[in-house]
Amino acid sequence: MEDSSPKEDNPGVLKLLEALKQAIQELQAHPTHKSVQSNSSPIKALLELETENRGYGLRSFLTRRVSTYSISRVAGSIESEIQALMDRGSIDSLINALKDPWKDEDELARLLSQFEHRVSQGFNPELQDSVLKSKAFSVLQTVLCDPNCSKQIREKAAFCVAALIRFNKDVFVGQVNMGDTIQALLEMKSAHSVKVLCELITFIKSPFVDVILCNGELPKILTLLESKDLSMKVVVFNCILEIGYFGRKEAVEAMLNGGLIEKLVELQRSEFGGDLIGMGKYGNENEESEGKKREKKFLENHPFASCVARFAVQLEVGEGLRKREKRAFKPEILEKVREASVNDAEAATIIAEVLWGSSP
Repeated sequence: MEDSSPKEDNPGVLKLLEALKQAIQELQAHPTHKSVQSNSSPIKALLELETENRGYGLRSFLTRRVSTYSISRVAGSIESEIQALMDRGSIDSLINALKDPWKDEDELARLLSQFEHRVSQGFNPELQDSVLKSKAFSVLQTVLCDPNCSKQIREKAAFCVAALIRFNKDVFVGQVNMGDTIQALLEMKSAHSVKVLCELITFIKSPFVDVILCNGELPKILTLLESKDLSMKVVVFNCILEIGYFGRKEAVEAMLNGGLIEKLVELQRSEFGGDLIGMGKYGNENEESEGKKREKKFLENHPFASCVARFAVQLEVGEGLRKREKRAFKPEILEKVREASVNDAEAATIIAEVLWGSSP
């Protein structure tokens, strides 16, 4: 005989229900949330069903399974509605704060960081819809390009722009004002802004590099390699690697004629340089794996190790150059290495790395 007394509770489900009921009570007061309100009645009915069927019999067991599944489904629907509401509220607050970015900089910085974190959690169609309706992308670009705003706010706006492109590049890449954005990022002369520039090159590829070249911004990037800030030089070098991968013939020529190889040879000669020749190049799989681990560890403390060869490899494997253009640039790089080296030994090491790292 089935015992209908409440001998078994489901604390997890009841806790969830209590939290949802509280959220519903708070949200029902808002006149626009009809979808949330419509979900409250099923929750109440399911709670009653869950409470009524607590025995150990087969019927109670099956009923609890069905009701628990239904509760989860309805709870998921309510959770989505609540998240959409929170997203709309946070975007509205951000847009209002961006209209007057000088009023409360700390609060605006917090809202920008919050927005970047939310967008970085992954694609969500409701969130995208809210962003598009609010025209948040264009507002963020306006703040990014406004020299009257503080560097902190402009940098955070830049991070948000990059986060939105990661969120859905098919939608937001087309909204990037490339010329003004490139100029603004380089004017800030910070490691954060150059990191965003590097990300945009990765997302937009050759067309973005074309704009950098046409606007005469490549010399500014090369000049930043001379910064005394190590973190700046590292992100600039990564940016140059991306330009080498996606850049067309004209962009690569401009960098070589602008003294890039000479600067890279000097960086490789510095205390943060060195060479990686031989690391990771072994006959069997286990030894090769160990070699790659050593190489990675070495690069953590020597970010410019083998930087000339690493740039040459980017040209070799990249998307911007034709095969004959890749072949033509290799001897030019080798000649510039010979000219920039302080002695034959240094030249021989770097040349060997370039030839070793590139395809025959």
